[in-house]
Amino acid sequence: MSLKKVEPQAIVIATGNAGKVQEIRAIFGDSAVSFFTLKDINFDGEIAETADTFRGNAKIKAEAVAEFVFSRYKNYWVLADDSGLEVDALDGRPGIYSARYAGENATNIDRYTKLLSEMQGQTNRSARFVCVLCLICPALQANMPPETLFFEGECRGSILTEPRGNGGFGYDPVFLPNGYSQGFGEMNEVQKNTLSHRGRAIKALLEIFSKH
Repeated sequence: MSLKKVEPQAIVIATGNAGKVQEIRAIFGDSAVSFFTLKDINFDGEIAETADTFRGNAKIKAEAVAEFVFSRYKNYWVLADDSGLEVDALDGRPGIYSARYAGENATNIDRYTKLLSEMQGQTNRSARFVCVLCLICPALQANMPPETLFFEGECRGSILTEPRGNGGFGYDPVFLPNGYSQGFGEMNEVQKNTLSHRGRAIKALLEIFSKH
């Protein structure tokens, strides 16, 4: 694994999910790097997430946005995130379909309500959150390809019997990380980001940054 020895002026976060954007910015903390969303750069293309893995879908999103970004902005990098919740008793569902689990226009409440319904009567409530980040760095020279790196993180825990707390987003109100009495929905931003799948994936990315 390598990393080009040129710091990015900016990183475009390849997602339309406001919760993910806020979380990624918070985990990076104070940084000289600017962050932009797809809306900020006027990207309105449709991206079909057709892969059957988190890694595959993260790569699809990153490459689609990188093609747009690299033709317009010098030394901007692209970071895509694909993540979801895997529940053992449901054979890994909702998995890569976590965002679409209750339909295309479903709310967070719709999604975790459906999950709780499917979990009724289940004694095995173990689950894990998974995050795969795909970072694409622009080519330093015209005859060089962009560099693509992957970073992964997970957080193991269990599914609560009812939602708790008003924090986080997605399935956070029904997820209890192993070893804790508070669920993700009850934790403050700092607590959750220390434990979360996304926090761990970004920590792995930052460790590579620090070495270069």
